[in-house]
Amino acid sequence: MTKFFLTILLALGLASNAMAMDAPDELVRNVSKDMAETVRNDKAIQAGDIKRVTEVAETKILKYFDFQRMTGLAVGREWRNATPEQRTALASEFRTLLVRTYANALAQYKNQTIDVKPLKLAATDTDVTVRTELRQPGSKPIPMDYDMIKGTDNWKVYDVSVAGVSLVTNYRETFGQEIKASGIDGLIKSLHDKNQAGAAKAADTGKK
Repeated sequence: MTKFFLTILLALGLASNAMAMDAPDELVRNVSKDMAETVRNDKAIQAGDIKRVTEVAETKILKYFDFQRMTGLAVGREWRNATPEQRTALASEFRTLLVRTYANALAQYKNQTIDVKPLKLAATDTDVTVRTELRQPGSKPIPMDYDMIKGTDNWKVYDVSVAGVSLVTNYRETFGQEIKASGIDGLIKSLHDKNQAGAAKAADTGKK
């Protein structure tokens, strides 16, 4: 499971940045090159500096995700029963969880590339799937589908599927179990505790 999420989030990092309202497949194509160059040339990232990786994620990538939509899809039908305060807390904790997982994935980046498949985009389309393959030396290409929605300033990623397996669907099962056991507040606490433990582990690793 951890390897699955690391693969997804690495690919998200390679494919989630743009300076203008590009077509979604063009956004993916252009940024895969830009992000790969950034990681290759940044000595701190190559040395496994998680703090530096997180800085890159915050400045170059995360504004192109719709975390509110991602969280709602991951929580499922119980999202409708959550208060505005609970929704805000859930989205914040889920974002922190994904950022930490992404930082770990990006720190492991070597020579992966993304092959973006052509997308037929109509002028009226606002919700599309960009199909790609993640290529790694010595391994078979990994099919990846990016579900993206058109925002006011750019296209944003709200789900990714790797070999047909959806990121939000995987979390939905876990979140559903947490909510059934202890409610929305229990899920918020569980995510918060995981994030605190992850931050403490990262701090300990940085001291070594």
